[in-house]
Amino acid sequence: MAAEMQRSTTQPESLVSTEWVSEHLADANVRLVESNEDPILYRSGHITGAVEVDWTRDLNDPLQRDYLNGDAFSALMSRIGVTPDTTVVFYGDKNNWWATYAFWVFSLFGHKKLRIMDGGRMKWEKEGR
Repeated sequence: MAAEMQRSTTQPESLVSTEWVSEHLADANVRLVESNEDPILYRSGHITGAVEVDWTRDLNDPLQRDYLNGDAFSALMSRIGVTPDTTVVFYGDKNNWWATYAFWVFSLFGHKKLRIMDGGRMKWEKEGR
């Protein structure tokens, strides 16, 4: 008999529901960030108020095979309107694959208020949001 699978995480505060996101769409202290493998998705429609962070263009150094440097990260934060006090919620396609990469890069640079929207873009769309 197969054991029932349970969802667990070592940082449960890092995962937020689509309901939580919906309730915080007008919150000036929350910034939604969509990061997808498919670059066309954001332009075809996104959650109201979300900004795009492209994993290749925005998070990687254009000359080296490495993530961006501190100056580029600061410029990105300024461009997308994020301060150290902003809660950043990431979501995207492919089960949040690139959204979690963006989460990781932001954590490397010391941003503390980071969340992932459980279910990503697909769940948001399936719920008709």
